[in-house]
Amino acid sequence: MSSNPVPPETTPNILTTTVGSYPVPDWLAALPSEQAVIDATRVIFDSQRQAGIDLPTDGELYRFDVNHPDTNGMIDYFVGKFGGTAKSVGRSDGEAFRAKQEMGFRAKPAAVVLDALTEGSLNLLEDCQRAAAVSGGPFKFTVTSPYMLSRTLLDNHYGDFEKLTMAIADLLADQVRGLPCACLQVDEANIPGNPGDGPLAAASINRVLDAYEGTRAVHFCFGNYGGQTIQSGGWKPLIEFLNALHTDHLVLELAHRPDDDLDALKELDPKIGVGMGVVDIKVNHIESADQIAAAIEKAEKKLGAGRVKYIHPDCGFWMLKRSIADRKIAALAQGRDKFLGR
Repeated sequence: MSSNPVPPETTPNILTTTVGSYPVPDWLAALPSEQAVIDATRVIFDSQRQAGIDLPTDGELYRFDVNHPDTNGMIDYFVGKFGGTAKSVGRSDGEAFRAKQEMGFRAKPAAVVLDALTEGSLNLLEDCQRAAAVSGGPFKFTVTSPYMLSRTLLDNHYGDFEKLTMAIADLLADQVRGLPCACLQVDEANIPGNPGDGPLAAASINRVLDAYEGTRAVHFCFGNYGGQTIQSGGWKPLIEFLNALHTDHLVLELAHRPDDDLDALKELDPKIGVGMGVVDIKVNHIESADQIAAAIEKAEKKLGAGRVKYIHPDCGFWMLKRSIADRKIAALAQGRDKFLGR
């Protein structure tokens, strides 16, 4: 026996994580059941951990819908459960929603608000507990931002976009209290194209973040529908908004973005860690470990050593084949290790 014990494994300076969604296993869609969802959640957690992901998610399988297995429920899972809304949308509702032009890529609202919103059947505590039971360690749980949800609704009750947004924020704040996860991530894919709404979006997101005791993250991207970017804009106009967030780190789309977006992040508050997208989820190409390591090196040279706290894909994987997603996260971890010389 060696007289020199093996030193304990240390936590790396840069952690790997996924953004949220993961491809739904074919067998779950083919033969869905409560047990199958639990089994699939276990498989997705284990796949990420075995690939070297430090902070995995449940693949957002808590939102799995047998009637729509090809989506990740980012909108409908929430607004469809709220009390005070109706999912039935008639011609006049659709016309009224399109006249607002707040969600140009939606032809009709996700729901119509008819009364004061209540939690209805939404139960994120139960959802998170189900994931925790099979997570195998610390994990991240994701919820959609109040601002993004409010933009998908036709409001026939509050008569004020700010009141509607903050009503949703209050609902979600009540839902995230006491969740048994290591990190709560709020997802927002609309504000990058609407920086003028920054103060309202920040206030609503902070209402949710402040209710959670643990590591807090906010994910931003420019949308991904069939590999297409939905929102225009860049990170520079959003710096003031990003600095107003009560978050420990950001989870940013950067692999699919121009170089000047990275330059803009030099103005980010040093107290906020940078989560950097280094895997492009809009293409099937598998990044190499060298490419991942080079992207981290480039970011650290521009932002300063130690500024990058997490690396991850640009967004969720729900539109990609599982074989592609599996290889991309393996490359993600290998590239981080290569950069750190592990």
